[in-house]
Amino acid sequence: MSKVVETDIRTFIKFWLVPLGIIGVIFFLYKALTGLIIIGISIFLALALKPLVRKVNDFFNRHFGTEKKHRNISAVFAYLIVILIIGAIIGIVGPVVINETSHFFEQLPKTFENAFGGWEGINNFGRSIGIENLQMEITNTMSNISNGIMGAIGSNFVASISGVADIAMKTMLVLVLTLLFLLEGPSLMNVLWNSLSDGSENKKPVNAAKRVVARMADVVSTYVSHQMIVAMIDGLACGILVFLLSLFTDVSPSIAIPMGMISMIFYMIPMFGQIIGAILVTLVLFCSSPLAAVIFVIVYIIYAQVENNFIAPKIQGSALNLPAVVILCAITIGMYMFGLLGAIIAIPIAGCIKVLVEEYPNIRVAARG
Repeated sequence: MSKVVETDIRTFIKFWLVPLGIIGVIFFLYKALTGLIIIGISIFLALALKPLVRKVNDFFNRHFGTEKKHRNISAVFAYLIVILIIGAIIGIVGPVVINETSHFFEQLPKTFENAFGGWEGINNFGRSIGIENLQMEITNTMSNISNGIMGAIGSNFVASISGVADIAMKTMLVLVLTLLFLLEGPSLMNVLWNSLSDGSENKKPVNAAKRVVARMADVVSTYVSHQMIVAMIDGLACGILVFLLSLFTDVSPSIAIPMGMISMIFYMIPMFGQIIGAILVTLVLFCSSPLAAVIFVIVYIIYAQVENNFIAPKIQGSALNLPAVVILCAITIGMYMFGLLGAIIAIPIAGCIKVLVEEYPNIRVAARG
């Protein structure tokens, strides 16, 4: 005996169309994830440049009046300043690293002779541990490794070219979108707020949303600007230390500025960037002088304690006021979700979430009218 089940439109939508809509949104987000990440990076960079744009705009206003058009000019100038700085860093650091690596391999035979007494010393050591011809074993092993590396390079050559082209295209998209967000972002937000408030008698929800978004934008720009100041101090200290080491070791004084730049760049990565930068500088110094590398590590560890306990807290202050455990959890989640990029943006995002939590009671009151 068959039964006819009747249902209304609301029930049909609730049990069928809503789940299908959610699945469709998830599918869209999955397919558009790369594009959304590019847009998110561009917005983050535009917010990070906001303090610099404000400084440039204040300069123009003091010297050329207070016309509104200075806002766009200031944004373009700030953008070009950052692009030129990044280009200068790449142009200075890249050749130095290549030259120091080349110098290391040029000196390698001499270092090998002094440290081990040449192949004869290696073979004598091999006989002492029961290997008759250690030279042949090492040569065969290095040959196999070299053949494996060359084979991998050959098989992945086309894929590498494709990967480089893809990275270049994404980089260009980020650069263009960042400039556009700098130029048009404020006006777009004004249009959004005006559209939401037009025709509404209760403007409290829109005002609450504006306040939350403004606080979140300030969190990002404040964090990046303060982090950049500390990074510049760290890079300056690193460069001075390398220059002092060049006075009594084989380290060239010309690498002091590039090493400072390396330290400054990697300091921008939260928690682990300072360690990574110090390791890279140490490796470059080791190529010229192992003694300089050892001294650098010892002195830099002492300086890092002073910087992390006195300099950085003084400059960064309570800009975000997040507990250390929250910061570490945010970095861990960001790193495993989006890699290095996630680690960089994790702390500002955690700060934005903190703003939402703090503003939640005000949002509820505004929503009730």
